[in-house]
Amino acid sequence: MPVVGMAGGGQLARMTQQAAIALGVPLRVLAGGPDESAAKVVSDVRVGDDRSLDDLLAFAKGCDVVTFDHEHVPGAHIRAVAESGVPCRPGAEALAHAQDKLVMRERLSALGVPCPAYAPVPAADPAAFLAEFGREHGWPLVLKATRGGYDGKGVWIVDEPSGQVERLLAEGVDLLVEQHVPFRRELAALVARSPYGQGAAYPIVETVQEGGICTEVIAPAPGLTDDLAAEAQGLALRVAEELGVVGLLAVELFETDGGLLVNELAMRPHNSGHWTIEGARTSQFEQHLRAVLDLPLGSTAPTAPYTVMANVLGGDDPDVYARYIHVMAHDPGVKVHMYGKESRPGRKIGHVTALGTDLDEVRERARHAAGYLRWGTAMKEHQ
Repeated sequence: MPVVGMAGGGQLARMTQQAAIALGVPLRVLAGGPDESAAKVVSDVRVGDDRSLDDLLAFAKGCDVVTFDHEHVPGAHIRAVAESGVPCRPGAEALAHAQDKLVMRERLSALGVPCPAYAPVPAADPAAFLAEFGREHGWPLVLKATRGGYDGKGVWIVDEPSGQVERLLAEGVDLLVEQHVPFRRELAALVARSPYGQGAAYPIVETVQEGGICTEVIAPAPGLTDDLAAEAQGLALRVAEELGVVGLLAVELFETDGGLLVNELAMRPHNSGHWTIEGARTSQFEQHLRAVLDLPLGSTAPTAPYTVMANVLGGDDPDVYARYIHVMAHDPGVKVHMYGKESRPGRKIGHVTALGTDLDEVRERARHAAGYLRWGTAMKEHQ
């Protein structure tokens, strides 16, 4: 069997291991330490720094293909691994569009893909530049670090030019400014593409964000017209093909009065796709393995009319296991996935999934389970 190497030892690699077991495909993980999420469950773990070229090359020896559970491996290192004879999927050229937001915006705009108005923030007189951008596109504005941001980190909403931008630039943070888009809701399109060129698209989902962190995913997005769903899927498949993505591509979208706008890209299994473990015929983790191995892609058909995934965030009491009895007895149909992470307030430590025919009921079940695992009471009591 071919060996798949995954650089990064987080929960995405951990959940990929579950899919690898079913396929009979050996998964090797490069983790930063034995206490990382995936290192606790994967038998073939190499401890090292995935930003070290030496560690990455040593890890890739014996692998048939290398993929990633995050976007932070330097592009030059990915090219070096590919040049050593081990395919990297996605490749450095594709992954650059998930690593650098300015590169992404420039390429998508050149392709005619709808995006918010944007511009790189210059080092010279940035306050004046933002004032002019604000006059043209309205306030507030969205400042983003071009590289390294995630889960709301590296994103700032500004109401006026201030010293904050100068401080960030002085700290060496390259910045992008974007129009603050008035949107109805946030959607996500998850697709897969193989080296052969086969593509597959999952149902479009609605994502609910709180403080920059996704707390809930509803599949399929309620009230979305068939035409708009097909447009979102077609847009994501087109982006995957144009950028040469191999594996999964998650396209985060704003639904606005004027149509769809692309917010972010991720080229790996994604939080918006965790619902597929129970809610689709082929989970996103199995699909990613199929794609990077150039196997035929699996069915993306849903297993229930509605699936809701709610993230479990750490609360004040770290003893989550003590609350399993209530959650499982209260709703035997809810599925609990924990990531083997130390519980800290606000940290994403797991997720729960509920399926059914009545959206309101399914959503309440998922929220109750996630809330109880966090606080020992229902989530709605803390909203």
